[in-house]
Amino acid sequence: QLQLVESGGGLVQAGGSLRLSCAASGRAFENYAAGWYRRLLGKEREFVAGITWSGGYTYYADSVKGRFTISRDNDKNTLYLQMNSLKPEDTAVYYCAADEAIAVVTTTLLSSYWGQGTQVTVSS
Repeated sequence: QLQLVESGGGLVQAGGSLRLSCAASGRAFENYAAGWYRRLLGKEREFVAGITWSGGYTYYADSVKGRFTISRDNDKNTLYLQMNSLKPEDTAVYYCAADEAIAVVTTTLLSSYWGQGTQVTVSS
């Protein structure tokens, strides 16, 4: 099993920045593609950003492109999401996930491993 634990959420004003982290343990994190998702209040979970196992390719939802950056440090078994120019509509619970296939991460909600989520609240 791969365990994932998110951190870094919190309350920030509109226009501000936050960096989320996702610490992986239990299996070789570098063998997995990974991604970030979010669930806005009253809505379904949605894809935010994805990254291949090597970090060589990244993918973003249109709503966050140009504002969010996904990255990973396989030596530290950690996935990151740098969020800049935050908007109130970015308020959500953010989850990290991992799967062997990048296509599963970027196009489905069926990734094999999930974290418990971290709350991000953006005030106007």
